[in-house]
Amino acid sequence: MTSQVSSPAEQADSAEPHGDSPPAGGEETTARPAAAKEVRRLDRVIIRFAGDSGDGMQLTGDRFTSETASFGNDLSTLPNFPAEIRAPAGTLPGVSSFQLHFADHDILTPGDAPDVLVAMNPAALKANLADVPRGGEIIVNTDEFAKRAMAKVGYAASPLEDGSLDAYRVHAVPLTTLTIEALKDHGLSRKEAERSKNMFALGLLSWMYHRPTESTEAFLRKKFAKKPHIAEANVAAFRAGWNFGETTEDFAVSYEVAPATAAFPPGTYRNISGNLALSYGLVAASRQADLPLYLGSYPITPASDILHELSRHKNFGVRTFQAEDEIAGIGAALGAAFGGALAVTTTSGPGVALKSETIGLAVSLELPLLIVDIQRGGPSTGLPTKTEQADLLQAMYGRNGEAPVPIVAPKTPADCFDAALDAARIALTYRTPVFLLSDGYLANGSEPWRIPEVDELPDLRVQFATGPNHTLADGTEVFWPYKRDEQTLARPWAVPGTPGLEHRIGGIEKQDGTGNISYDPANHDFMVRTRQAKIDGIDVPRLDVDDPDGAARTLVLGWGSTYGPITAAVRRVRAGGGRIAQAHLRHLNPFPADLGDVLQRYDTVVVPEMNLGQLATLLRAKYLVDIRSHTQVSGMPFKAEQLADVFKEAIHD
Repeated sequence: MTSQVSSPAEQADSAEPHGDSPPAGGEETTARPAAAKEVRRLDRVIIRFAGDSGDGMQLTGDRFTSETASFGNDLSTLPNFPAEIRAPAGTLPGVSSFQLHFADHDILTPGDAPDVLVAMNPAALKANLADVPRGGEIIVNTDEFAKRAMAKVGYAASPLEDGSLDAYRVHAVPLTTLTIEALKDHGLSRKEAERSKNMFALGLLSWMYHRPTESTEAFLRKKFAKKPHIAEANVAAFRAGWNFGETTEDFAVSYEVAPATAAFPPGTYRNISGNLALSYGLVAASRQADLPLYLGSYPITPASDILHELSRHKNFGVRTFQAEDEIAGIGAALGAAFGGALAVTTTSGPGVALKSETIGLAVSLELPLLIVDIQRGGPSTGLPTKTEQADLLQAMYGRNGEAPVPIVAPKTPADCFDAALDAARIALTYRTPVFLLSDGYLANGSEPWRIPEVDELPDLRVQFATGPNHTLADGTEVFWPYKRDEQTLARPWAVPGTPGLEHRIGGIEKQDGTGNISYDPANHDFMVRTRQAKIDGIDVPRLDVDDPDGAARTLVLGWGSTYGPITAAVRRVRAGGGRIAQAHLRHLNPFPADLGDVLQRYDTVVVPEMNLGQLATLLRAKYLVDIRSHTQVSGMPFKAEQLADVFKEAIHD
């Protein structure tokens, strides 16, 4: 038997269930024959897999996400894992989790709280229980709830027996035992069989939510192609989990979440993470510019995936160099820019600090260079696997002297593709290094992405200098490397080895036009102001303001990855009758030309940031507007419900 849940448009990314609510959204159920499995139709579900960092929770979540994407749901994910490669087993710091929000309509965030928690051990339960709303569903691996394991995380008595979980719908499942039993004929040791318990859990959840299974089985056989007995064992565990859900009386209900066909414009879609989208954007930019792509990089969390991905695309003319340190990485990239390549260096905040002198050199040389900063919690090593937006002022000012650099920030994982193209456009057109500020939330999170057609991509082709560009008073034609384009103020890009275009290059101040070394005070003043004017004059789109009836007196302004939580919160406020406007910045230097006018139109401007108010500081200084800053530096993204309360308060003040 089935039951239908309505999903009004304003409910998209709506508040998570509270009190004794059902597991996802709201649903009506009808009586069913005792022997039948009931099927309930839902509009949205939030699932969190949690366990030790060695339990394969990221792989489990990734596979469930792939199944969900192939089914056609809209989705958003939040991987969360320790910084240690092998965190202490069974401890709270060692818990790894993966949250997935999927729906039959447009959603924007991984969700505020899980409707279903899969806890593989006591540490996973304790670390995540506070996030589960009353009435939520908890699947617990009872095999791991031994006294020693519980004592390690502070449980004096078993939470499965002391009544502390009475407010939840608990499924006590011996996942380890069931997995070992399912694999008893596969010739594996007990330890080897135990490793497949995450696939048993994945099979169970795939049954609960009617997910496709073929892609996971194919994935497992490909992943373990060199160890076919391991592949078949994992497939068997996956199927056993599915069959367990189908046959056990403990799971009397399964759920359907219809595809989100209305949420997507026509096209070909795939699930994509922010780092993967950014990598594809860089490759696309190099093809649209008809330039080889060169990446000089040193591995650093959470940017390393870009190096790994780009190294796979030599067929597109991509060259990757894993340098011995951050300084060598950007030095090689800047050399490639001098040689006529689309040059990129990838890093995170600590690496930006080391690269700062070479970024200043790139400003002085006026060469195109993309500096991709996947921000993480700091300072220093900080929280390397957690997210933050605290590198904005570093990108803006973190160099000696007056060294202005454009800054571009994507807003969603899929938007990382377009932001990479935009950053490349600016770098190539204006001959300047450009910061691309993503963060760990976007880098590791994923969502559906419509694969663009080639004719939808911008034309980024550049015109290299080919001959003399200046005539001296005596009629002699010469090449001046710092003679600028009148519109963009960009200097010519001369590829080394081009006959007649030999010129001096280096970090000492250049003479306007000739490029010769100059210590003249007036020339230095002119060159500094000219470089600043070039950045100030970059063509960026006007700010898009979402103010449905134009009657709002409060504006929420965000940047980067705060887009999803802010937009979800704005929807909630509007659904409750509140009038509120929203705008989001992609370009942080220079700002859109109309930003000042937009800010002046509203009585209250709220700026949520995952830092201590860095954008708010810039806006107050430039536009003399009394910004209401709302900040968070927990290493986790904002929750929509939290922001909705902040916005409601701002409206009523």
